[in-house]
Amino acid sequence: MDVAAVLMKLKADYAERGVQLVEAGGAWRFQSAPDLSSLFAETREAPRKLPKAAMETLAVIAYHQPVTRAEIEDIRGVSLSRGSMELLLEIGWIRPRGRRRTPGRPLTFGTSDAFLSQFGLASLDALPGKDDLKALGLLDPRAAQAIDVPRPSEDMASDEEPLSPGDDAASFFVDHLEDES
Repeated sequence: MDVAAVLMKLKADYAERGVQLVEAGGAWRFQSAPDLSSLFAETREAPRKLPKAAMETLAVIAYHQPVTRAEIEDIRGVSLSRGSMELLLEIGWIRPRGRRRTPGRPLTFGTSDAFLSQFGLASLDALPGKDDLKALGLLDPRAAQAIDVPRPSEDMASDEEPLSPGDDAASFFVDHLEDES
């Protein structure tokens, strides 16, 4: 039996199967075909760290929903940067919920199912309350008396109307670069 002939026959038999028989360092081995290397390349999406303003905005929306952009600015005490809301919408952690029955009919925002999933919450009721925050050391016990931690609701507020068909995805955000050819 000719070993070299057997090796050449095996090499030919496996050539079209995604596996190669190759000689390396005086020995023979099977390895993946180079055209399949992309299947074995480890791909990981690098986690993006959210800016502090976006995290603060997310917290305000989570605890105060339904909430408008103006109400978020009032609660935070600073003007809302354009990118914070858009980033949270893009990630899918917030969504437009409805419109306030006030002049201008501003959009109201709330959290999405993706938010609950990302943070391991079964429902909005699972958001930490004042006692939870104190127990975790995130709330100074002396300041806790003056702070009221609101309980959010997924129900429509009395001054909120549901979005009408086509009045969804925040119309103020338009990606002008996507359509370039």
